[in-house]
Parts: sequence; structure tokens; C-alpha cells
Amino acid sequence: MIPGGGQPNMQQLLQQAQKMQQDLARAQEELAEAQVEGQAGGGLVRATVTGSGELRALVIEPAAVDPEDTETLADLVVAAVQAAHENAQKLQQQKLGPLAQGLGGGSGIPGLPF
Repeated sequence: MIPGGGQPNMQQLLQQAQKMQQDLARAQEELAEAQVEGQAGGGLVRATVTGSGELRALVIEPAAVDPEDTETLADLVVAAVQAAHENAQKLQQQKLGPLAQGLGGGSGIPGLPF
């Protein structure tokens, strides 16, 4: 028998997997606490979401409110929320991307947004 036998050290693999799991949990906690903003209409409407994409706040400046044109206001709200979600996805990739690469490239891992 060859010392080490070319077999991976299962204890070491389990420790690495456990560390990666802890790192992933920590990154997910950081995302849940982080807040990012998106805006539309030059800042007339601002949406704040967590790094995991949960809408936390919506600010509508009085100048954006025209009772005769609620469609534009609705469009601004949707655009601001979409922008905030895009920023949250970028933050997710920054936080989780390196962890996913450590798990084998990141493609096909359930629960990860990339």
C-alpha cells in the first residue's frame, strides 16, 4: 500500500466543506443586513433593499407626485425597485461569487443566484 494511497483525506475534505459552509452562512447574514439603493427620475424615487433583495424602504419626493399622471409615478417606483434589485444582485455576486468558485465554479449550485 502506498502511504496516503492517493486518496483524499476525508477529514480534511470535511473540514474544508464545513469552513465553506460557515463562510457561506456568514456571507448570507451580511447580505441580509446590507442595504443597497436604487433610484429613478434623477432621485425622485428611491428604493432601498437588503443585499438579499428584500424591499425595506421607498422614498417618493413630492415633485414626483402628479395626481393627473400616476402612471409615470408607478413607472418610477418600478424602475427604482428594479435598480435596487440589480444593485443587490451585484452585491450578492461580490459576497457569494468567491465562495461559489471554491465549490467548483458556481454553476448549478442550488440556492445561489448565479
